[in-house]
Amino acid sequence: MQIGPYSLSAPVVVAPMAGVSDQPFRQLCLRMGAGMAVSEMMSANPETWGTDKSLKRMYLADEPGIRAVQIVGSEPDWMADAARRSVSEGAQIIDINMGCPAKKINRRLAGSALLQDPALVREILQTVVAAVDVPVTLKIRTGWDTEHRNGVEIAEIAESCGVQALTVHGRTRACLFNGQAEYDTIRAIKQHISIPVVANGDIDTPQKALAVLEYTGADAIMIGRAAQGQPWLFNRIRHFLTHGSDLPSPEWDEVKAIVLEHVAALHQFYGEAKGVRFARKHVAWYLEKYESAKHFRRGFNTLTSAEEQLDALKLYFSNAIA
Repeated sequence: MQIGPYSLSAPVVVAPMAGVSDQPFRQLCLRMGAGMAVSEMMSANPETWGTDKSLKRMYLADEPGIRAVQIVGSEPDWMADAARRSVSEGAQIIDINMGCPAKKINRRLAGSALLQDPALVREILQTVVAAVDVPVTLKIRTGWDTEHRNGVEIAEIAESCGVQALTVHGRTRACLFNGQAEYDTIRAIKQHISIPVVANGDIDTPQKALAVLEYTGADAIMIGRAAQGQPWLFNRIRHFLTHGSDLPSPEWDEVKAIVLEHVAALHQFYGEAKGVRFARKHVAWYLEKYESAKHFRRGFNTLTSAEEQLDALKLYFSNAIA
């Protein structure tokens, strides 16, 4: 799959997830087979740019692979300024969020709320595309609700405005993350536009990845929640798409190495206090399927230092049975 001058090494993309797809997580997923990783969404409101959260989300130093930054907002000029700012910080692709279903985003008429206003969608896309000399991509849902699935209309607007790739989550905003994703709308969108389309939603196995690609005709897939606690899923999907056979999940010792590496990277990236807090949810995801981890996770969440967390994980992996 090609986005402007950039060629993805595999048709598997890490979804932008607020509070999850930070630099340590993106780097890990890229190393484990993802073809591209998109940053957490950054607010276009310039008043937020100096906050620690925004500075971390804009941090692209030493970022491997294609540097794609997602921005969110509803003011065309602010969106253009955010795009320019991101490019100045090293972004190679600007992704525009019109898919987030969160109430705090939608109340500002941003994210998926924009799908209700195709004219404003066009204005934002035209303004951002004109503002930067890097490819602009767009992420949407299939519509605001099941009575207003206008994904095809938005996709055609995006292509006409110069957007160079489109990601579609197979749910409406009203669906949030409930029920099952549908792929008929993604298939219809792919049939109506010529730019690359990325399918997103409920893709959690290599077999599902292939089935969605074949059914929709999409050029790539995007993985979000399914990668939490199993970043090796990207490599399994990549291998299955290439060879038609599945790779086994990593052995216990390999899981240990991955978890310890990830937790240490979070400590270093955020500093000890925040790194410890962020590590708790990732460790919970890594260990949730292990019966032996239930008691450990409760104790782990009470630890307050980086050293305590790493020592506890080493002890757990040495003594527990997978």
